[in-house]
Amino acid sequence: MMRGGRSLVSSPPAFSNDAKKLLVCTSNTVSVFSTVTGLQITSLEGHTALVTSVIVVPPSNPAAKVLCYCWTASLDGTIRYWDFSLPELMKTIDIRMPIFSMVIPSFLDVPAEENGKHQDLFAYVSIEDTKETQEKTQASRIQIRNCNLSKSRLVGRLILGETRKPEVLTVSPSGKFFGIRNKCKLHIWKVLDQGSERAAVRKITLHHTKKITVIAFHPTQRIIAAGDVTGRILTWRGFGNRAFAASNRVADQKLINVQEDKPGVRDNDDADSCSTWHWHSAEVNVLSFSSDGSYLYSGGKEGVLVVWQLDTGKKKFLPRIGSPLLYFIDSPDPTLSSISCADNQIHLLKMPSMGILKTISGIKAPCCYPDIYEGLGNGIAFDQTAGLVAVRTENYCIQFYSLFDDHGVSEVQVCERNHQPGDDVTVIVTSVALSIDGSLMSTSEVKLAEGGIGGLVCLKFWEAGSQNKEFSLSTIVYEPHRDAGISAVKFHPSGNMVVSSSFGGDFKIWKNNHDVIQNDQMRQNFSWTCHAVGSYKKKPMTAAAFSADGSVLAVAAETLITLWNPYKNVLLAVLGETLTPIVNLSFVGKSDNLVAASCGSNPQLSVWNMSKLSLSWSYKLHIEAVASDVDLSSFAALVLLPESSKKTTFKGMDGVILLFNATDPVPTVIWAVKKAKGGALGFVQVNPSSVEEISIDGKAPEVLLAYMNGDHEYVLFDPYCKDAREVSVSQKKGLAAHDHKGQTGQYGYASIYGELPEFDRKRPEASWVPSFPSDRPWETIFSGSSHNLPPLTKLCSAFLESLLEKRTAAAE
Repeated sequence: MMRGGRSLVSSPPAFSNDAKKLLVCTSNTVSVFSTVTGLQITSLEGHTALVTSVIVVPPSNPAAKVLCYCWTASLDGTIRYWDFSLPELMKTIDIRMPIFSMVIPSFLDVPAEENGKHQDLFAYVSIEDTKETQEKTQASRIQIRNCNLSKSRLVGRLILGETRKPEVLTVSPSGKFFGIRNKCKLHIWKVLDQGSERAAVRKITLHHTKKITVIAFHPTQRIIAAGDVTGRILTWRGFGNRAFAASNRVADQKLINVQEDKPGVRDNDDADSCSTWHWHSAEVNVLSFSSDGSYLYSGGKEGVLVVWQLDTGKKKFLPRIGSPLLYFIDSPDPTLSSISCADNQIHLLKMPSMGILKTISGIKAPCCYPDIYEGLGNGIAFDQTAGLVAVRTENYCIQFYSLFDDHGVSEVQVCERNHQPGDDVTVIVTSVALSIDGSLMSTSEVKLAEGGIGGLVCLKFWEAGSQNKEFSLSTIVYEPHRDAGISAVKFHPSGNMVVSSSFGGDFKIWKNNHDVIQNDQMRQNFSWTCHAVGSYKKKPMTAAAFSADGSVLAVAAETLITLWNPYKNVLLAVLGETLTPIVNLSFVGKSDNLVAASCGSNPQLSVWNMSKLSLSWSYKLHIEAVASDVDLSSFAALVLLPESSKKTTFKGMDGVILLFNATDPVPTVIWAVKKAKGGALGFVQVNPSSVEEISIDGKAPEVLLAYMNGDHEYVLFDPYCKDAREVSVSQKKGLAAHDHKGQTGQYGYASIYGELPEFDRKRPEASWVPSFPSDRPWETIFSGSSHNLPPLTKLCSAFLESLLEKRTAAAE
């Protein structure tokens, strides 16, 4: 089993002491990347929930830079100590409360005065007090606590502060102060003396008129900067001169000196002055001082990194990063920094020129579109041969992501727009389709109407280059179905034909004209033209699919299935009818079965037999996605669970994956999954380079099933291997629930949707109605489906002969 697609930007990353590695929080693991290649080296696995903090232990002397130790904190309530060069878990501290943020002000092991013992190491954590949930209000559940890492326990009942929701702790580079933002307030604590658990807690609060979004401490001076929701940056100088003074006498003297003139400071805040800068048009997400304190880096929703000169206020920019900025981290190497972006990418920057050296690319997050376009699919397509997945992004791109290597491969700019982060969505990529070999791609898009003008629909055809899925546009068709939207786009198995269906009541078959152009360099030219147009009773065409050999085209005419000869554009047959419109069609491998999924108030999963043109079996299920194995007669369906099953049988799960043999209505196996809404399924061929990673007992599977959830996290596994199913966490929980309930015997299906009807699993297939007379033909002549009846001429002769009285020669 292989997992991937996790977020790289859920928490700030951390550099190793030699700046050659970058530690990134990825779900419940910490991934270690090389800053030279941008590829993953190893991972720290052990946490059972989201990792919220990773802190590298700094060297105590220059020779210790080669040491690779770090602390991690997680929502599973544990703090862990690692050697990430091996990697190896060294220590685990269980405080049994979710940890949202952690800082460690000082890592220096300074010997005590006489006994030579090391002083205790302390961390400050933001935790949720789950033990007193029922007794306390929500406002007091999030606490700022002190944790003794050396003794593996929280410091008594000392609570430094309480907030309504989790806030990120920020520590000063000197290790003397740490703080949090809380709405329009900024709370700053002075770090307790080393080795003391009972020292008095000293805290100050700075006030602002707007909600504060991020804070940063100066490395050497008492300066703190904060950004707010309006894009302003405030800088307080000389904070805590009264509250954090060494003695009351010094504090009184300073109070006399600064009481008369405190420019920009509100009320009686403990600071000498407060200045304001304003360039950002939206909230500030990134603030960080340079290592020498001369510059301040800021960034936000505009996707621009701004460098402020602290003394003069002059600024320079790194524009057009393309996504809102989240974190800026300096490395021990002054020529290297990293910036994390909301599009799940981490850019390694060369300082001070701020050029991008490498990009660690994670999978892009799902797009948010208007409700009217939510039912047009999830915009996900699988390249079965290369092990890639194509997903649409918010900046009008298609990202190709390697499922086996877990990193981005390339991006295709589908629509050329001057899009900036935060701009309103004006164009929606409604669908993406790939040919079987992945060399061709088709996309459809719609430009949203503005003031009654717009609504332009485009169908585009792309061809892949020689390297890294670099697609180039070959043909663009404006308004392919007049003013109607496109419901589905599917490739012919040969790749030289594409069908597009529309809600306007027709479908079109597009044919590829392949030419070789002779010039300085021979190159192939692909152009697409309309080969045929079809419709059925002016019904909306909602789905389409080609058979494995490409001889049959199935198009859903709302609740009916129409079968066509794609070469001659001849209607072959009509199947139906379902209760609600069909939204997904898929032929099951090389078999003669067709899977249809309909949605609405009466959703349905149905399997049709093409040789008999009849319905084989169906279930009342809400299907989110369907995938068919190319070589076998198996298919997988992603099912959204009803609310009753979420609370009882599948606690914490909202969907199941059912694996079917097309001829058997009983699923062969069930996996319970999370975040099924917006998910996708796909069968992919095994990449030879990944055979060792996924081999089981020395045998490598030929095909894997990929499940991608609504957050674009995915898992690859062998659906036909029993051992692979046993290591699945989701599948274990699902089966455990079935066994615990004791329902439905070996299949575990009735516990979800009720009892199945009784039937004989070994019953023979229905035979064809005989076309010759029998002793009592009227009892069987009209049995079976209408399309199985013999020709009318044979029916009449058989029926008339049955009415005649037969006499033998002896009777005469």
